Amino acid sequence: MLLLGVIFFVLMFAGLPIAFAIGIAGFSFFLGAGSIPVSIGVQQVATASQSFPLLAVPFFVLAGHMMNRTGITTRLIACSNVLVSWMAGGLAQVCIVLSTLMGGVSGSAVADAAMEARILGPDMIRRGYSRGFTGAVIAVGSLITATIPPSLGLILYGFVGNVSIGRLFLAGVIPGLLMMAAMMFTAWLVARKRGYQAEGAELPTARDVWRAIRDAKWALLFPVILLVAIRGGIFTASEVGAFAVVYAVLVGVLLHRELTWSGLVEALGEAVLDVGVIMLIILMSGMVGYAIIFEQAPQTIAAAMLGLTQEPLLVVLLILLFLFIAGLFVESTVLVLMLTPIFVPLVTRLGIDPVHFGILMMSVITLGGMTPPVGVAMYTVCGILRCPVEEYFRESLPFLAAIVLVILALALMPGVVLFLPNIVG
Repeated sequence: MLLLGVIFFVLMFAGLPIAFAIGIAGFSFFLGAGSIPVSIGVQQVATASQSFPLLAVPFFVLAGHMMNRTGITTRLIACSNVLVSWMAGGLAQVCIVLSTLMGGVSGSAVADAAMEARILGPDMIRRGYSRGFTGAVIAVGSLITATIPPSLGLILYGFVGNVSIGRLFLAGVIPGLLMMAAMMFTAWLVARKRGYQAEGAELPTARDVWRAIRDAKWALLFPVILLVAIRGGIFTASEVGAFAVVYAVLVGVLLHRELTWSGLVEALGEAVLDVGVIMLIILMSGMVGYAIIFEQAPQTIAAAMLGLTQEPLLVVLLILLFLFIAGLFVESTVLVLMLTPIFVPLVTRLGIDPVHFGILMMSVITLGGMTPPVGVAMYTVCGILRCPVEEYFRESLPFLAAIVLVILALALMPGVVLFLPNIVG
């Protein structure tokens, strides 16, 4: 296992694509372990693809790309603008609310951050917001997408850890809203201090709010329909992904009438690229997962942590600290696939609900994508906005602190996370 880890990190920091770094490192384990035939490694790659729940990933990726071409995004921006542009730092507030609403559509933090950076970022800079503040609001705000359903990270966590995806989706709603509130309050404080003005001089009227919600109703209804369909037993998690694609087509063609043939082809092309990258990582992780189980890594790590303390909360906090440090260097998808088989048995043994832990885990490792040195969302936003990473990091500290406080509160109060799953379940 030590050789596997060393090879993986050397290849990753050398610039090799993550999927190939994982694959070569995993294959090296079978070459070095003389007692295990190399053919077992090849079988593990094939076995990783033989999963019905895994179908949810390509379906939701495709649905997200298609919904961006159906007029849903523009309507959500208009709705967010009406709801919160009257607050101090109006456009920053719009970005945060849009991240929450887009979480129910795209399922990807990086995709959400890139979209907002292209559409709203230039307007914020033109209206006097600093590039660092603009980038921080957009990148850190996209973290909400990791918890609001349908989060791709939660789908992978449920798949690998054998945890109910429906319960994970329900559990992500309240934490996502709490993160939104914490981000908005932080943006309000910074805006008041710097004199960033509201976009609207007056509160919106009830008629304005109703009109904005009515125009965006098909986007706002999607996550609600998704949760009802899963928890009502109408669809499995995989089937609801296929439904999301059909829903996007119906909205784009029949209701909004904005989905063109060229837009459909572009969405399919982008989805194929994204799914190819994600699935290659998942397949290569099959060998690493086998190595982790064969070397009894979960039992070893569990014994080491329980040797430090038997208090479940302290163990969870130690795990979250480890995940945060790992998230600074490794992409979140990789961490979910590699570490879920290790930590889910441990927390379950301690009596901690794996749904509660899943929300904490996804929030912490996704946070690594918004921080140096290898944050994907951070570099994506900074590249689009031409913002120096140093300026971005300095401006992001208040928002990162707010999110960390929310995560700590959720760790201390599992009932907040599990409220909706327990009520509906």
